Amino acid sequence: MASSSDDDFVILICSNPNPIEAKTPHEEIHISTTDILSWDLPTILSYPTVKVHACRNRLIEKSSYFQGLLCGSFSESCLDSTSIQWNLEIFVHVLKCIYGCPLHFTSKNFVPLFEGALYFGVETLISKCKTWFSEVSSPKGSGSLQIELDDLIHIWIFGLEFANEFLPELCAGYLARNFMWAMTSKVFGDVPYNLLLSCLDHPYLTVDSEMHLSEALLVWLNANSKQLENFSRTGENCRGIFRHVRIGLLPLWFAAGKRSSCYFSKVFEESIDLIYRLVDAPPITSMNVLEHADLHHLKIRLTEYSKKVNLAGCPQITLATLLLSVLPLSYSMDPTLRKSIKQILISLERRERDQSPIPQGLLPMLSFEAVQEIDISKCPRLHLEAAITCISKSFPSLRTLKAAYLLNFKTTALHQLVHKCPLLREVDLTMDISPLIPAQVSVVSSSLAITSPLSNKSLSVGDDPADVMSLKKSGLSLPNITKLTLEGRSDICDLDLQYISKFCSSLHELNIQGCISVTDVGISNLLRKCMKLHSIVVCDTSFGVNSVLSLCSGVTNHGGFPVAHFGRKHKSLAFSLQKLHMGGCKGVDETSFRELLSQTQTLTSLCLRDTHLNDEILHCFSGFSLEMLDVSNTMVSGAALAQIVHGNPGLKHLRARGCRNMLQQETNTSEGEFSSSYTCKELYLELGKKCKLEEVALGWGFSCFSVEALQPAIKSLRSITVGLGGSLGEDVLQQLSATCPMLESLILHFQVVSDTVVTNMMTSLRNLRVLALCYCFGDISMLSFNFSTPNLRKLRLERVTPWMTNNDLIILTQTCANLVELSLLGCKLLGSDSQQIISHGWPGLTSIHLEECGKVTENGISSLLDCTALEDLLLHHNVICWAGLNQHYSGPWDTEELHFLCCFEDFVALCHGYSCQCLGSCHWICVMQEKVTLTFQIATINVW
Repeated sequence: MASSSDDDFVILICSNPNPIEAKTPHEEIHISTTDILSWDLPTILSYPTVKVHACRNRLIEKSSYFQGLLCGSFSESCLDSTSIQWNLEIFVHVLKCIYGCPLHFTSKNFVPLFEGALYFGVETLISKCKTWFSEVSSPKGSGSLQIELDDLIHIWIFGLEFANEFLPELCAGYLARNFMWAMTSKVFGDVPYNLLLSCLDHPYLTVDSEMHLSEALLVWLNANSKQLENFSRTGENCRGIFRHVRIGLLPLWFAAGKRSSCYFSKVFEESIDLIYRLVDAPPITSMNVLEHADLHHLKIRLTEYSKKVNLAGCPQITLATLLLSVLPLSYSMDPTLRKSIKQILISLERRERDQSPIPQGLLPMLSFEAVQEIDISKCPRLHLEAAITCISKSFPSLRTLKAAYLLNFKTTALHQLVHKCPLLREVDLTMDISPLIPAQVSVVSSSLAITSPLSNKSLSVGDDPADVMSLKKSGLSLPNITKLTLEGRSDICDLDLQYISKFCSSLHELNIQGCISVTDVGISNLLRKCMKLHSIVVCDTSFGVNSVLSLCSGVTNHGGFPVAHFGRKHKSLAFSLQKLHMGGCKGVDETSFRELLSQTQTLTSLCLRDTHLNDEILHCFSGFSLEMLDVSNTMVSGAALAQIVHGNPGLKHLRARGCRNMLQQETNTSEGEFSSSYTCKELYLELGKKCKLEEVALGWGFSCFSVEALQPAIKSLRSITVGLGGSLGEDVLQQLSATCPMLESLILHFQVVSDTVVTNMMTSLRNLRVLALCYCFGDISMLSFNFSTPNLRKLRLERVTPWMTNNDLIILTQTCANLVELSLLGCKLLGSDSQQIISHGWPGLTSIHLEECGKVTENGISSLLDCTALEDLLLHHNVICWAGLNQHYSGPWDTEELHFLCCFEDFVALCHGYSCQCLGSCHWICVMQEKVTLTFQIATINVW
């Protein structure tokens, strides 16, 4: 019994079955709540038994558990001590809360603390738990993504078990808002089915695209295959989980590739059917399709938490789709209001066509201020000029716009875009450059002398680029574009560059690769005015001496032209460059080349492929920060490269294929002789000692001895290409999976391979996504491809499988089931049925190259067109029945836009005496030496 002086205290005896390493030999420790602020938790947890002297009245007042225990009819109410069977650390925190001490909550200790609070009936702690989780799970929580996914799952389960309704609701909302983060977690497959359903039903479900949502659900379903089997046994429909996906907004290539899914083929077939129905209608009259349709699967998923909107690869997206998604809900629910959208669309397009302003009240659009990035690449039916109005109004915080592969984006729209979206920083207008043949001709002039003034292809601001001054006087802010990508835009001319230099003077990164219509003078003028540039990509353009002069000269100029001599000026643009890609630019003479490299000391990425680079020029480079170097198809030697590697230990990407002088120690030049103390062998020793490579592309001089020297540097290698002149040998290739276990891309030219080598690659390189065997020697059979490689996406077999038959091709579709690109050369035993095997086995293919493949095209090519996502088709030296091409095929794009799967009636080519009716709306045509190449705006078809 307690003495009268101890009536207010009770001893709580706590057992600690798993004490941390004890610092003293004692078995127990006595502590008092009077010193609770000075308790040292690690010390307390080191004892097997802890006796706490606590105030009886405080316990009774703050805890319903102790109120019943110490005041009720329990025997403990008469004793001076009582045993506590609970996790010691959590109980210590409960006591601290009872005595008013601050607590630190985390997602790890939340459930134990909440469980302890409920058990001991501490309302103060219960309230603190609820408040903390409500705050941290709210969109405006104190920290972003504080809750790990496995902890969120634990909290949700705990909430269900203890009937705390607010916990499951908050968990579902948190998961919905942060779904893009959650789907990348390793434990995403552990998300309970009901939690996932609650998340999918939540109005704040936020994803970048419906494709991302579909991929996440497929990952979850694969991880829960046993649960799917249980659904089947109980008669439940496991497809129900996909009813939440807006199938009308899936990319065509994605839906086509997934329609072979064993569980959900019907879902993706429905998606393809809906996409086709939307695409069949012209952009404006597509509203006729929408007027009587369920718009649930046609509205872009936008919430107030959306940061990215990814519509890339969706040919069905039109202005109607975009407008429906940003208008108030009433417009999609009310049939009368829905019909009015069509009139708004017609008005928009007419006003854009007439260049008249759009009234502010015309579009009652919602605003999604969190959206910072939009990707509408490969959406050819989207009327861009009108869409800019919607984008600027509904996404006022837009920072990045990706609109690649859109021919209908006239460059005049760039002016409108940058002024209507004042926060825009990055614009990507990339086009496919593969149909072009750069550097075959020189563009002497691209000025008004040969181009019509202010044509549809020209960028204009009023009547003259000088209108920038009037814009400044008007008080309007100038565009702040810092990154502009115009790769492959052959319609860009010098006037466009002049506009860019006036209105985008804040440019930091510029990519005009493949812009073959701009001149050296036009490029140089832009470089002189955009002095903040630190990244320049000008590959396969007329970049030459004038442009180098602008880079290497200081900011001083005379009469609008750069100074006529070079000088090492720290204020020159070249001195501050971090990225310079000028591959294929052969208009730079040796003197200019040397001066340019001597001033680019801060480069991290340098591409000099297919230029007049030699050892003496390369020797002028004195930079020490390179991470990427491409000198493919140049005259540099291994000795010169070794010297560069020695001074750039951070090199991660090295491309030096086609360098025939790699084995030479010294290279003679026109002005003298470059001499180096290094040898080619020392190149690989330097790489092995100093670098951690992620990519290599080598040829001449690359051997098994080279790989041995490189081993320390290639443990994390992700891509390797071996070209002509390299010889690794079978032993090295067999060990490649052990030497480079993280390989994702493997491309071999002219190497000796065997079944053992290929089998080892297919079975051991589990991350392999790209495999190319080109003109390799040795005997391989179908045994090499009898192993499943689910991650493989691109396969090229050129002159290595002449024995391949239709049956072999069937096996290949089963073992390499997820291909998106296929290239076969020299498979002469393939018959016409192989087309159907390809289209059924790989319905999601976007690229097919078949060259010298027997009778694969004997009966036409109609079966290949069942690959509904096809963008690139090349047929070369196959047995062709031209009548097979003379078919009317109405595909998913109309003849004014995408043009691959369209009517075969507009172009007639005569080849080998046959009359061939081919694809319409041809963008670029080359007919020479019995070769016909038809290249389309995005998709291509080549027939030799």
